[in-house]
Amino acid sequence: MSLACPTRIMSHSRRLVVVLSVGLVLLAGCSGVLPADTSPDDSTNAVETTAAPTNGTMGLHYINVGQSVSTLVVGPTGETMLVDTGHFNDDGKYVLQYLRAHDIDRIDHLVVSHNDADHIGGNAAIIDYYETEAEGIGAVYDPGISAGTQTYAEYLDAVKEHDVTLYETREGDAIDFGEVDVDVLGPPEPSLENEARNENSIVLKLTHGSASFLLTGDAEDDQEAALVEQYGSQLRATVLKAGHHGSASSTSGELLDAVQPNAVVISSSYDSQYGHPSERTLERLADRSIPAYWTATHGDVVLVSDGTGVSVRTQQAAPTAPLDLRDGDPIEPGADGEVVGRERLGGTAVATQTTTETEAVATDGGTAGAGELVSEEIHADAEGEDRENLNDEYVVFRNDGTEQLELSGWTVEDEVGKTYSLPDGFTLDTGARVTLYTGSATDSTTELYWGNGSQVWNNGGDTVFVHNSNGERVLSETYE
Repeated sequence: MSLACPTRIMSHSRRLVVVLSVGLVLLAGCSGVLPADTSPDDSTNAVETTAAPTNGTMGLHYINVGQSVSTLVVGPTGETMLVDTGHFNDDGKYVLQYLRAHDIDRIDHLVVSHNDADHIGGNAAIIDYYETEAEGIGAVYDPGISAGTQTYAEYLDAVKEHDVTLYETREGDAIDFGEVDVDVLGPPEPSLENEARNENSIVLKLTHGSASFLLTGDAEDDQEAALVEQYGSQLRATVLKAGHHGSASSTSGELLDAVQPNAVVISSSYDSQYGHPSERTLERLADRSIPAYWTATHGDVVLVSDGTGVSVRTQQAAPTAPLDLRDGDPIEPGADGEVVGRERLGGTAVATQTTTETEAVATDGGTAGAGELVSEEIHADAEGEDRENLNDEYVVFRNDGTEQLELSGWTVEDEVGKTYSLPDGFTLDTGARVTLYTGSATDSTTELYWGNGSQVWNNGGDTVFVHNSNGERVLSETYE
């Protein structure tokens, strides 16, 4: 296992954990870039609450894993972060199923909020899969408080077997995630509640432009109180993930008043043996008129940030009024069905499109009035079953410029990073069109075929990105 320090460490030092055997670790220190002893009021310890809008989009996927939690984050340039991996009773089956369905080939950052078996259930299986059949795990981030369970032992065994870098992660650290700021707000040092695992969860704030998201693991009243005392209004976020699956001991009124979320996402099973989400928690949300999305009735919940606002997409329509959540129909983990746009939180509305044109930029290296690529039509909803009619899913591009476009090495991508590379030597004359179909057939001067085995463009909304051969983004079109 590498002993190199991570490339970006903020405030407190991040510790590299070398796994020697199950239950025994050696902590090796790595000095941080900024001083560790900064006061709560010091600007170096502040969490930014506003930022300039960005060109790309970020997706947070709250995967429906029943009485558990797993959140996939896909950054604007394709970075991936997986926070928790589901329950031990299914060994991460639903998480792996979701990752494969969305063509996630690599996990750059695997964050373990805490080591309870309902949060690390898929750790071993996911590490093994990505290290043997895919493109690997970049690093694992763990609060460093062990558990005496077989699930925890299997997780550490997988880290050791595949020589995966493991960092003990605490308040003041940060995870380098490209255009998205990822600040670690917990757990504090020293630990709370005699190292109770829930109360020492890794807490993340992700900031993308002026949109932000707060993930609190299973933090309960003590850690929430510490967060409010330490950060106050700096906790404000567009969306909050309810703590501890919506239990009564989490998502307190004080935390809600500090965060002031536009919506809350709750991850638990429909028939939770623990009564999650608690009626007391739902009442706190209702008192503040905060809508709630529950994976048990909404299914997979996908939030797409364009840097100003957030589009909410779910598999199933269901009530969002907190006290009406249980009136929705249950949806099983792993159920089929794409997500559909339901709501826009904050910012200005994202333009919708069927056959309308989109704003484009000069695409010949910067010469205005020369080659200029636009998307003329996005046909995302194929007739019948999408998977059986992939060539009825397509995007039409047109050269609106005054010169021929040389498109060799250009790429087309969706929000989760599925990528198609245009063939060498492909050109598009001025005024000419080319249709990119999702399925397979023989390419021509007017028709190209992605060759994908499943649908690419979500029926309920997605973004078409085009990058030139230098990797510069030349087109971004969002539809809902």
